Amino acid sequence: MRGGGRGMERRGIAVTDDEDMVEEDEEEGEEENDKGYMSFKGLIDSDEADEEDEDVEEEEEDEDEEVVRAEPEKGRLSSKVPESSSQQNDSYLSESRFDQCSISPLSLKGIKDAGYEKMTMVQEATLPVVLKGKDVLAKAKTGTGKTVAFLLPAIEIVANLPPVARDQKRPSIFVLVICPTRELASQAASEANKLLKYHPSIGVQVVIGGTRLTLEQKRIQANPCQILVATPGRLKDHIENTSGFATRLMGVKVLVLDEADHLLDMGFRRDIEKIIAAVPKQRQTLLFSATIPQEVRQICHVALKRDHEFINTVQEGSEDTHSQVRQTHLVVPLDKHFSLLYTLLKEHIADDVNFKVLVFCTTAMMTKLVAELLSELKLNVREIHSRKPQSYRTRVSEEFRKSTGLILVTSDVSARGVDYPDVTLVVQIGVPADKQQYIHRLGRTGRKGKEGQGILMLAPWEEFFLSTIKDLPISKATEPLVDPDTTKKVERALAHVEMKSKESAYQAWLGYYNSNKSVGRDKYRLVELANEFSRSMCLDNPPAIPKLVLGKMGLKNIPGLRSK
Repeated sequence: MRGGGRGMERRGIAVTDDEDMVEEDEEEGEEENDKGYMSFKGLIDSDEADEEDEDVEEEEEDEDEEVVRAEPEKGRLSSKVPESSSQQNDSYLSESRFDQCSISPLSLKGIKDAGYEKMTMVQEATLPVVLKGKDVLAKAKTGTGKTVAFLLPAIEIVANLPPVARDQKRPSIFVLVICPTRELASQAASEANKLLKYHPSIGVQVVIGGTRLTLEQKRIQANPCQILVATPGRLKDHIENTSGFATRLMGVKVLVLDEADHLLDMGFRRDIEKIIAAVPKQRQTLLFSATIPQEVRQICHVALKRDHEFINTVQEGSEDTHSQVRQTHLVVPLDKHFSLLYTLLKEHIADDVNFKVLVFCTTAMMTKLVAELLSELKLNVREIHSRKPQSYRTRVSEEFRKSTGLILVTSDVSARGVDYPDVTLVVQIGVPADKQQYIHRLGRTGRKGKEGQGILMLAPWEEFFLSTIKDLPISKATEPLVDPDTTKKVERALAHVEMKSKESAYQAWLGYYNSNKSVGRDKYRLVELANEFSRSMCLDNPPAIPKLVLGKMGLKNIPGLRSK
């Protein structure tokens, strides 16, 4: 959904008292599927409502507030030192070293302690230009080191400012970094803290959705910062509602738009334009984007100086997927999906003692269902989706980042930009929103030159999706043999999954595929398939759905549905 997506969410297509009515929830916007999937977005629990609408009253935020902070002394976001670049088999590394750039000794010490020695291709191409003060539009894939490419020169600018400008009680914000999702913002703030190890006078803060605005206001007042990392909607909230905040933004010297194409995909254009208007015209602006569609070009006219430099670090023909990722697909009936998933995971675990798996599901409630099932099957599982509080999501994200031997079941909140090192396998269950979403999910593995594997699991009536990715190196997988004992074991585990989880997953499933033009145009067939999904959860009868929901989906009086 482009442009108007956020406004539609804020008007709230799905107004109901039914708590299972999905997703007008407070976590609007994380990763928006577009192209037809979101036309019934208020009715499905897909994770993509506008993330920034958030005065969320979360019970655990007070005690867990430090989890989303970016303060070094807390150690929560900056505890993991990345593997040394000298130890990586990294096709993105150049031969240039950081100490060959015009970087201060204190920053070089921070870089060394963070485990970096050689620059990546992105850093080699952009750092010299950015350090000269030029505006830059950089085309760069995720997982290639672009966060350091924009943070490092920004830190140098702050470090070189006169002490009076930096040390006042409520200093101006000199560097403003805009990220499309909370996970990306937290990750960027964490990276900044590593690089700032020997710059104790420079502070970093992160403002994101999912926490109460008042908590962030207190934190910003108590710990003023010179570098601010933010998601667009929450930043706009502070500009409009936090005393003195707009004045502090008048000191911005560097504005960074990270994942610019994704920011615009998610409908943040108006917010970005307001943010650009709130910072000084005399500034340096850096746009990093994996693709340069027309919308990114349009925002360039607003944000960048005319003499900006365009730096393309994406090799011809490599825009789509990493060559190291082995891509396969399985087309099997719905009633086999859960058993096959369990078998695939068990085989992968047996093959790789350091396994680290991402399982992508179509909606938040499907994510919850699959996570509960795999937990019942005694696999080491965590889950992330928009229905989880932000403090929980940050904890789990950090745990998965640092761990091996773990399976993370997730919705599209993890589909793009989040850097989980050493993911060995990405499984996608159900048809993705579009080709780009498939690619972004797959991009969580095969990062920094390492190998990875991707498996797409579809039902026979979802096979149409393969034609949209036919230009990618994806092949048909050999279907694993599922013995009868495994099938029974999975059925027993399904029987222990909470009924409410199954009901929520069924309603979300119906909403998601109802919004898919290929599946949802025939409502009678859609209901047949939904009930096939219900049977795959070992339910004798499909769960009942509120009449209001059915009406909004255009499914009143369709045979096979139960209403309440």
